[in-house]
Amino acid sequence: MNLLSLSDLETSERIGLVLIIAIAAHLAVIAIRYIGHQLMTTEALIRWTKLRTISGLLTSILMFSLYFGTLGFVLQEFGVSLTAYLASASILGLAIGFGSQGVVQDVVTGLTVILSDLFQVGDLVELSDKVGIVQNIGMRFTTLLNPLGARVYIPNRTLSSVTIYPRGYLRCYADITLSTQPELLAPMRAKVEAITRGFVNQFQGILRDEPEFEAPVTSAAGRVYLRIKFRVWPGRIAPLEQAFKNEIVQSLKLLEPGYADWMVSINIEVSEEPRVIEPFRAGQHRAHGPASHDDDRN
Repeated sequence: MNLLSLSDLETSERIGLVLIIAIAAHLAVIAIRYIGHQLMTTEALIRWTKLRTISGLLTSILMFSLYFGTLGFVLQEFGVSLTAYLASASILGLAIGFGSQGVVQDVVTGLTVILSDLFQVGDLVELSDKVGIVQNIGMRFTTLLNPLGARVYIPNRTLSSVTIYPRGYLRCYADITLSTQPELLAPMRAKVEAITRGFVNQFQGILRDEPEFEAPVTSAAGRVYLRIKFRVWPGRIAPLEQAFKNEIVQSLKLLEPGYADWMVSINIEVSEEPRVIEPFRAGQHRAHGPASHDDDRN
């Protein structure tokens, strides 16, 4: 029997053999998909988006090749020319390509992002005016977890601008001037700490970590100020600049009537040293390593 032709078999035998080949191909695809899934859930591939995506892409190509080849073989045995099959598939592919240009752009852009290591899963980024932590970089969509805890799916073709926050947050300094009168220094600091605790409970969604207090510092000009360090989500600084500052100023005016708005300043900077932190919730007490905030001492 010619291995490339089943014409010498009975019709029922040919149908049965073709079904066996089709079932075998389908089982092979299931096995490939399972193996690919197991590989993509290993710890190494979870950490490396590029390897996970390439593995998934190769798995998809192999599955498509098996289905495409099996269908061509089956049609050939029923009298359909292999040349006509390939020509029809090419025309159909062109039609689908023209009708799904957006999908093609998504895939091409997704591959570009992945292979260029532009950003990784776990990075805090701003993509097309959307801020969040990268959850997944797929062939069609990049998924972010935004400050509200919602997942945002961004089509890859719309990635017009990318901002990466290497440290995972914006570092915000609140410098609060304290009275030079010794009898007012302690009450002012206690009032600031109480307001800060209330602010953290009310606006914990804007924070990425618990705020830190530094000891009061006296500047060269004789100004005594207390510095509070906040770590906030990008684009969520407004409550600090408005509600927090106003409450501090109004409360300290009750202790010292001459207290002015300029005595509280809010400054923002982005650190270059990355640090991984978990989502913040008020009341959590984290054990930071000895080097966790070394760069924050500046």
